[in-house]
Amino acid sequence: MSSSEKRSNSLPIVDDFDTSEDRKLLRKVDLRYVLKLKEYIANPQSSLPLQSLLPIFTLLYLLSFLDRTNIGNAKLDGLVTDLKISGPSYNTSLALFFVSYVIFEVPANYVQIILKRFNPQFWLPSLTLVWGIVSICQGLVTNQAGLFGIRILLGATVYLTARRLRTFLAVTPFIRIDLPSIIAGLFPGVIFVFSMYYCRRERSWRVAIFFGGAALAGAFGGILAYSIGKMDGIGGRRGWQWIFILEGVLTVAISLGAYFVVPTWPHKAKFLTESERERLLARLQADSDAGKQEQFKWFFVRQAFTDHLVWAYALLFHGFAFVLYSLSLFLPTIIAGLGFATWKAQLMTVPPNTLAALSIWTTVWLSANSKIRAPFIISSAVVAIIGYIILIATKTPGTQYFGVHLAAAGIYTGNALLLSENVSGQTKRAVAVAMQITIGDVGAIAGVLIYRPNFASHHYRKPHIIAIGYLLFAITAASYLWVQMHRENKRRNRWLDEGNEEAVVLDAEDKFAGDRDVRYRYQL
Repeated sequence: MSSSEKRSNSLPIVDDFDTSEDRKLLRKVDLRYVLKLKEYIANPQSSLPLQSLLPIFTLLYLLSFLDRTNIGNAKLDGLVTDLKISGPSYNTSLALFFVSYVIFEVPANYVQIILKRFNPQFWLPSLTLVWGIVSICQGLVTNQAGLFGIRILLGATVYLTARRLRTFLAVTPFIRIDLPSIIAGLFPGVIFVFSMYYCRRERSWRVAIFFGGAALAGAFGGILAYSIGKMDGIGGRRGWQWIFILEGVLTVAISLGAYFVVPTWPHKAKFLTESERERLLARLQADSDAGKQEQFKWFFVRQAFTDHLVWAYALLFHGFAFVLYSLSLFLPTIIAGLGFATWKAQLMTVPPNTLAALSIWTTVWLSANSKIRAPFIISSAVVAIIGYIILIATKTPGTQYFGVHLAAAGIYTGNALLLSENVSGQTKRAVAVAMQITIGDVGAIAGVLIYRPNFASHHYRKPHIIAIGYLLFAITAASYLWVQMHRENKRRNRWLDEGNEEAVVLDAEDKFAGDRDVRYRYQL
């Protein structure tokens, strides 16, 4: 009996759920807002549902990314000069955001149970409102101490908003998870929303669309910074202050509208019928542990800390986080350093970010169709390395600006592809992704501290070389994961083909016993 036959005898496999019925259901989940909007345009008397799920979460992430990186645009418009901040102190202000984000990971794990009782329809917009107000306050600071304090608060409020999203997802009866297993950060939190509807193989290009929107937010930020910078002197305020204030006001306005748009518990979603919900849950059970109710045990925590693949994923994210945040926060400064005027440098951040979004969508489409990710992650890192080499080795601004495009495309694309889909077992996955985010954000802290003024000579030559080193480190981690997962998949196939039925690890309900179940296959 073949390994595929044994798996089908004990548990439904994902291919059983690739029917015309499933494709129709996925189209409904993907396009329900588009279809409803087309229906409303054709018949304005029809109802247009106000609540939304993925659009509003995507928008919250874009605002989060915009509010955490617009300080790079503000720097060009005189932030450092007006507040009399030294170069190293500016780098410290950037690092403090990530420090507070990482610190808040620990206590939030303990207060989550209390906060489960609140309705996400209230908490998510309320905390977004608070973070928008804190973002506005960045434009009101008058000294270095004020900037430091506001950056710490911004990291805390962005984190808490992410945590409330995880709380919202953790208690949904639709997916029946009753432990704090939702992963850290708004971006991976939304990935978990995808996991409530899609199998692992169906999520990659949807993740790409979401993350590509963040790249476009970088482009949008450049246009906003250029336009708002022209308000310099209005109301007695400098252009950099208006950047923080108006973009923060945008966040506040969106948060007020979010009270009417953020949905309550997913099991109350009216666009799915009862049979469709059952079908979705059955598809997820065949693919992972999403439909399983798992009790917390310290054994699963130890599994995460002793799994070499979990550590490899964390180190992979560490390498890419270094270059992602150093580039996104210093892109305006890097471009201005090539000899372009401040106003022009703001606008010149738009093309690299736009190319990055297009690169993400194209590459992940190829990855989804070939059903493999590791070679594309490695290739993305190579493209970014070539971009940095061009920045270092060439002398003309036009050629160096081309290198910026390659670096941006490679870095954003690699980050869109690397999020782990290869940890199963709810407690283990919660710990694993918390490790991934925490260790990754340490890379972000290192990245923003490396691009210091004393390293600015030769267009940041030394930091660019260090960035290349981090990308080579990421390539090593990705290659290790690729080889080890491929070897483990082959070993499990061989065990089943040799008739080792006792190797199949089942729990009492005949569901996946995590990623150590020999029927589980790693996505390469």
